[in-house]
Amino acid sequence: MTNAFTAAESTLLAPNEVDPTQLDGIFGQLAAHQVDDADLYFQYTRSEAWSLEEGQVKSGSFNIDQGVGVRAVVGDKTAFAYSDDIRLPAIREAANTVRAIAAAGQSATTRVPSRTQGRALYAPIDPLASLTESDKVSLLHRLEDYARKQDSRVTQVIASLAGEYEVVFVTRLDGRSAADVRPLVRVSLQVIVEQDGRREQGSAGGGGRFDYAWFSDARLKEYAQLAVDQALTNLNAQPAPAGTMTVVLGSGWPGILLHEAIGHGLEGDFNRKGSSAFSGRIGQRVAADGVTVVDDGTLPDRRGSLNVDDEGTPTQRTVLIENGILRGYMQDGMNARLMGMAPTGNARRESFAHLPMPRMTNTYMLAGDRDPAEIIASVKKGLYAVNFGGGQVDITSGKFVFSAAEAYMIEDGKITYPVKGATLIGNGPDVLTRVSMIGNDMKLDPGVGTCGKEGQSVPVGVGQPTLKIEGLTVGGTH
Repeated sequence: MTNAFTAAESTLLAPNEVDPTQLDGIFGQLAAHQVDDADLYFQYTRSEAWSLEEGQVKSGSFNIDQGVGVRAVVGDKTAFAYSDDIRLPAIREAANTVRAIAAAGQSATTRVPSRTQGRALYAPIDPLASLTESDKVSLLHRLEDYARKQDSRVTQVIASLAGEYEVVFVTRLDGRSAADVRPLVRVSLQVIVEQDGRREQGSAGGGGRFDYAWFSDARLKEYAQLAVDQALTNLNAQPAPAGTMTVVLGSGWPGILLHEAIGHGLEGDFNRKGSSAFSGRIGQRVAADGVTVVDDGTLPDRRGSLNVDDEGTPTQRTVLIENGILRGYMQDGMNARLMGMAPTGNARRESFAHLPMPRMTNTYMLAGDRDPAEIIASVKKGLYAVNFGGGQVDITSGKFVFSAAEAYMIEDGKITYPVKGATLIGNGPDVLTRVSMIGNDMKLDPGVGTCGKEGQSVPVGVGQPTLKIEGLTVGGTH
């Protein structure tokens, strides 16, 4: 296997005739003015996407992107320039643009070269090379076939496959350098079923930081069954009631509600600016007893995991809320420095053309001690939300709205009939205090999450056990 630094050298630097020692001169340019921090972020990405619809390859794309981002930080101000030309003259030009922000005088930092050894959470492989083009198309045909064989009411199937090979190299003003090779693959399936003029849909999929061999026939059959079962469930669903009621959230993907309604509010930038509902509350109770939430970028092969973040800091497991008490925030370098805290390995950027900011990796709630069946049995009347579609949140207030893609009514401790059109409406910090039972079945999502923030998208993971929440507002259709 290729060492990440070797891969960065051969993919990013050598082809552009850049010697790492020459980058000292770039930092000399930046440090000629007073700066608190500066870095160069080199990135090479090769990506592909295939989509099959009605048995035909409807779209296929292949992209190669590379470039370098140059950043200087003074206080809470950032200057940034980027170039898709990695040769030294282009980097120098970007550095000249950036240093205009800095105050007169020289930086005190002396650049002492050192290499940050990141983790080894995934193999430094190129997943795009793990199957031939015909085998990639064959995989999608098999997935479609498995879905159609599930039920005669399946009328439409859309199957897609995506892969990415990314090499990054980041070097900083203080001399620290880090490199990473990041594979990423994903399969998505959407099915539409029809009966008596009524049409419903279901979806499934998964992925992570490995190659296409992960998608065995057994796994593809599992995706097909999950998607078709969800669609057929919705075919028999009745309109969801509206009102305030007990809500039970299923394990796994429903952690997306935790991610949106609570996770974003625990990112360092919002708390430094005082715009989060959690600002200034470290050490205070913000959730019910037993609620422990962590962000963990160190889980092997997970979609949201990284060996190093996009500032070259090794990722870590950060306890955000412990037994209901707020313990910390997710930090990048700048916000950590300004808040007098340590970086947590959460600096992330969509590409070399974007600034890093504090972002989640894999964010999940730890398991409790209750059997999920016991949780369901404890509900007189309520909603059981197993799967979610879209949602949105206001970071400042914590208010959220989420639509359930698959949900059921609970009556007298039993799951009775499926409902559709249910939306969950609430306030993230408030909902944390309403958790009354926590299941022993913590599960991570299947590897499909993408998080958006300030126009940047990055892959993430979510997870949680079955949760019982008292008095949540459900928006329904009757």
